[in-house]
Amino acid sequence: MRGEEMKNYKKILSACLSVILVLSSCNGKKSTDDNSDKPVTVTLWHYYNGVQLTTFDRYVKEFNETVGAREGIEVKAVSKDSVSSLAESVISAVNDEPGADNPPDIFATYAETAYILDQKGALTDLSQYFTDEELSKYVDGYIEEGMFGNDGSLKIFPTAKSTEIMMLNATEWEKFSKEYKQSVDSLKTWEGLCEVAQMYYIYTDELTPDIENDGKAFFGRDSVANYMIVGAAQLGNEFIKTDSGKAILNIDKGTVRRLWDCYYVPYVSGYFTAKGRYRSDDIKTGEIVSMVCSTTGAVYFPDKVTINDDYTYSVENIVLPVPDFEGTSSYLVQQGAGMSVLKSDERTQYASAVFLKWFTEEERNIKFSLDSGYMPVKKSANNFEKIIGACSEDKESTLMRSVNTAIEGINSAVLYSSVPFEKSTELRNCLEDYIQKTAEQAYEKAKNEIDSGAERNEVIKKYTDNTAFDEWFDLFKEELDKIVYEK
Repeated sequence: MRGEEMKNYKKILSACLSVILVLSSCNGKKSTDDNSDKPVTVTLWHYYNGVQLTTFDRYVKEFNETVGAREGIEVKAVSKDSVSSLAESVISAVNDEPGADNPPDIFATYAETAYILDQKGALTDLSQYFTDEELSKYVDGYIEEGMFGNDGSLKIFPTAKSTEIMMLNATEWEKFSKEYKQSVDSLKTWEGLCEVAQMYYIYTDELTPDIENDGKAFFGRDSVANYMIVGAAQLGNEFIKTDSGKAILNIDKGTVRRLWDCYYVPYVSGYFTAKGRYRSDDIKTGEIVSMVCSTTGAVYFPDKVTINDDYTYSVENIVLPVPDFEGTSSYLVQQGAGMSVLKSDERTQYASAVFLKWFTEEERNIKFSLDSGYMPVKKSANNFEKIIGACSEDKESTLMRSVNTAIEGINSAVLYSSVPFEKSTELRNCLEDYIQKTAEQAYEKAKNEIDSGAERNEVIKKYTDNTAFDEWFDLFKEELDKIVYEK
């Protein structure tokens, strides 16, 4: 058979076997293709810990005792503790490095690691085990992220995803917004957020008229890299494009200026900040009153704020969509590892696909996602009423309100993930660190000058005017060039 005919044949075979599997599970009988006398063991590496680990292990056990027992498939799950440790272990195993473990059959992965392994020809095209109709039931952006190249091959299968939301200290917001006549609608855009943050600085500075320039920051962001990457795409100029599989750096100065204006400038001005490890830490100590975080981080929003040892107060929260840039379509980051399957023999690859198909069935995937703080991957599962029906969580809890906001975004926004290439991780780290570190350095310099008696507005202007941006941009571009083009 030709390649395309073989691919269609395998899809038909997969569909038939799936039907047999379902029918056998309904009548309690073994399928006619039962291989329980010759079981295949599928080794799966992941990075889950805590509640995620407990939940995942429970589902693996359930699979082995039901579908796995009937189909002659046993899944053995191994935690590699962290994403970075897992990525290093998989690459070492595939490269057959001294001391490396035998490679797994399935492994959790982000696009960067999958890309590296795919360049070695190590990944299975999972599309051959799923019909087009089956794949169409998953959120389009999640499937598209896992497709490498232009041939429709699926190298990463979505299992649980997350995106971002904005959270606000409602208790503090109520006092400020009443004074300055603001509504949460002002926070729909980055430009609007910057204006509100400036007002909040002035508002808090005026609370202590005997102390000058002691206004507080309004906002902080967990992932600045997401802001840069998604923001550039939203503004029509993503940082990396590909040409015949080769990564091409695309730095549009106008786009970078808008990104700079809505993060670097308010940071240097004292309107944004980042002091703790996570922005929920800064919310807890009263350093900020709003943040953008992942859906998995929403549950860490504190119910009390401690200003100092003598003053603690209870807070409520408001969950909002992530702001967009003015005049653009709504974009949201899609993040969270999927699962890839290493090439082996046909039976092991098929067995791996059977498990992935079972694991992402609607109700099961909803429960796993909620237990682990993620979002389900099928379109039909991204329904708030179904999610409420599948769990015992109060629909007004922080988790459920964040899930509801995320679902509304997933169902309406463009879900974006950056194009993977060999140095994706290095580029992402640079986009995260460069603007953050330079903003912190400029803020400290400006603060020292202001504390020494210099006029505040003049100092801030010096660090954020056109000349300051041009100098910053040239160094920024130089750093990105080094990563993408230097060997």
